[in-house]
Amino acid sequence: MDATPLKALALVCTLTPSPKPSSSELLARQVVQQLSTHGVECDLLRVVDHDVKPGVQTDMGEGDEWPGIRARLLAADILVLATPIWLGHPASLAQRVLERLDAELSETDGKGRPSMFDKVALVAVVGNEDGAHHVTAELYQGLGDVGFTIPAQGVTYWVGEAMQGTDFQDLPETPEATAGTTATAARNAAHLARALKSMPYPAR
Repeated sequence: MDATPLKALALVCTLTPSPKPSSSELLARQVVQQLSTHGVECDLLRVVDHDVKPGVQTDMGEGDEWPGIRARLLAADILVLATPIWLGHPASLAQRVLERLDAELSETDGKGRPSMFDKVALVAVVGNEDGAHHVTAELYQGLGDVGFTIPAQGVTYWVGEAMQGTDFQDLPETPEATAGTTATAARNAAHLARALKSMPYPAR
């Protein structure tokens, strides 16, 4: 394994505040655990536990906690964005994260490149209805627009049987298909992040 040190930040967009259990956080923690096996130092937070103001600027003023989260993201090589499915779409907090990331379109690094260049993004989705692919597509588009690179098979998800009430966190064990997908997504993300560290995107 390439020993290049990497950092990851997992933003969990559950609507459930801590310390209540969350299926989205459970899947995000499984992604983080897999990333750690590839030498990635990981950090995780629930967005709902922080006062992230609505807006499309890096700092929306007094009380806004996004600037602190953004600083942690800028220090990371990999973003894990985890969300439940609500009414067939990502949770509102996932959309808010994308809206706040919109500000990065006008932010640049020391080489004049968009601030999220050379960073990798993974997606994790849970829900009790069909829609994981649709939710993934929505998040991929926004993340790609602001500069993140998506690795091959860079998503893991679990959806329960339609019109049933079982949550991911209620399962006796993680299904083999989901566990394998999580491992693949994490492995590819770590590989891609190291590749981008050694050969960054060119400046304009």
